[in-house]
Amino acid sequence: MTERRRTQVRVSGRVQGVGFRWWTCDAARAAGLAGWVRNLPGGDVEAEIEGDADDVARLLVALRSGPPLAHVTAIHVQDMPALGEDGFRIAR
Repeated sequence: MTERRRTQVRVSGRVQGVGFRWWTCDAARAAGLAGWVRNLPGGDVEAEIEGDADDVARLLVALRSGPPLAHVTAIHVQDMPALGEDGFRIAR
């Protein structure tokens, strides 16, 4: 197991109305990651993802594609201090 990592992610493109939040939530839970994902008013999706650094890195790679109907044009990643959060949820 590697160190714990928390990352803030902003995904741009056709990422709302295509199941991106649900897909992210399912993928994060399957990987045992914690955090949240939400839609932003401008059409982007934002998430904070925490867990084993290798697992977070794998999800970040997957977010570059997203679910089948999504079209990701940009992803911005910023590391932040881990909070020790448990569980992954869709935030409003």
